[in-house]
Amino acid sequence: MMSERWQPQTEHEHAVMRVLTSIRAVSDSMERMHSGMKDDMDMNATDVAALRMLVIRERKGQSVSPRDIARHLRISTASTTKLLDRLVDSGHVERLPHPTDRRGRVVVLTEDARHAFFRVFGERLRAMRTVALGYDEGELAVIGRFLDDLSDAMDPPD
Repeated sequence: MMSERWQPQTEHEHAVMRVLTSIRAVSDSMERMHSGMKDDMDMNATDVAALRMLVIRERKGQSVSPRDIARHLRISTASTTKLLDRLVDSGHVERLPHPTDRRGRVVVLTEDARHAFFRVFGERLRAMRTVALGYDEGELAVIGRFLDDLSDAMDPPD
């Protein structure tokens, strides 16, 4: 375990430090963006995080169970039930029967929530897309692989 601050020595290590510093800046920007969304949609941070997860999973064609939300947010099943009750009551999500497991439920965004999410996030998403369009396919493949690997490294194992 490292107990002292890492000091880059080589040119490669300095490049790594620049990337990590940039990641910190992006993380800060994302935090400000999510905080603004929380205020715009009059929700707490956990509710917004759940909606973001649903949007991402929906884009990937993946269903989401209440247990998936609990695991993703690292909250108890009781807290997840309260969160889902709030989101159902506010018209942001619905609990539906699982398509293949009669005992299970899935959580889906309502059309209103989807529109609200993209109304609030749309301009920022367009700006991010504009930045990404400035890179060619090979560069984007490397960036995507790097970000996926970084995300995997930061997530503790289940």
